[in-house]
Amino acid sequence: MEFGVFILAQQRGYHQTSQQVIQNSIEQSVVAEQAGFDTAWYAEHHFNNYSLSPSPLMMIAHMAAKTRRIRLGSAVCILPLYHPARFLAEVGFVDTVSNGRLELGIGSGYQEFEFERFGVKIEESGAIYNEFLDILPKGLTQKVVEYDGQYLKLPPSSIAVRPVQDPMPPLWITSGNPVTLGRGVREGHNLFVTALLNGTDAIVALRQRLDKVAADNGADLDEDVKFGFLRCAFASDKASEIDAYLDNARFQRRISESLKFRRAQSDDGYMVKEVPSPTDPSFEQLRKNLPVGSVNQVIDKMLEEIAILRPKHIALQTQLGDCDQKTMLRQIELWGEKIIPAIRKEVASMHAVAA
Repeated sequence: MEFGVFILAQQRGYHQTSQQVIQNSIEQSVVAEQAGFDTAWYAEHHFNNYSLSPSPLMMIAHMAAKTRRIRLGSAVCILPLYHPARFLAEVGFVDTVSNGRLELGIGSGYQEFEFERFGVKIEESGAIYNEFLDILPKGLTQKVVEYDGQYLKLPPSSIAVRPVQDPMPPLWITSGNPVTLGRGVREGHNLFVTALLNGTDAIVALRQRLDKVAADNGADLDEDVKFGFLRCAFASDKASEIDAYLDNARFQRRISESLKFRRAQSDDGYMVKEVPSPTDPSFEQLRKNLPVGSVNQVIDKMLEEIAILRPKHIALQTQLGDCDQKTMLRQIELWGEKIIPAIRKEVASMHAVAA
């Protein structure tokens, strides 16, 4: 069982400077390596405070010099916003400077606000993404790649700096579309999924959907597919710390949905207003849904969810809203010291019994 930290680099208000947000993200990554996490993941978003991470590959290149062991992942690069020639070259370069530690998460994007400012039609994002997925394995594994698609054109080209990993960095596919996930399964890529802030019922339904995707594409989910699970989780004996984390998780949901459904409001064209929604979960519901509480409560809840979903990787959201940095660094250390070892021990026992 692998564990990662997922760093969204959010800014909840002007009481946080952009420099503070990025420095906190860097510090969390370093501490995650020290705590024994397997991977640090970085988001991509643009033009507002939902995420201050415009280029996961630049962040990974920077963190490659700050770390030695931890793998570094994009979660995700929004492919329709890139030119394939530059993207291929930068992927090869980043895998090289990280000494082969790149995990390449890719997606098609969902915030129309971003697409408009890049001059890309979001209605065409799925088709552009699929053409990109045609190009990537060829460009990263072949000496020369050429492509003539409806949206993407690439004359015969060769990237100068080849990836260190053979044959290429692992691809992680994220999507709510079973067709997109199915292609990932057929082509042997990893998947990245989430149940958002929902509880056990949603995780059961997610497992069922993934089983169907795998079966429909000639695979067994447990035997043939590596997939990661993005989750909000927090361990503390202090109710105030748990409430602060849940408040920031709910903030993330409010901003994400306001951008996705084009109802975002801003007084200055940048800082998105946090507007309560009729569908907001209560703190009580979030405590029921998520692995939050004491260390033992979190371990038990995580094991319950792992038994249902059976992921190979769990990524914890450690950078939400304006979570207190010192508290979050202690949280990362706590997972490394107590929670992850306990979960791995129990999961190993479960596998031994099953065998």
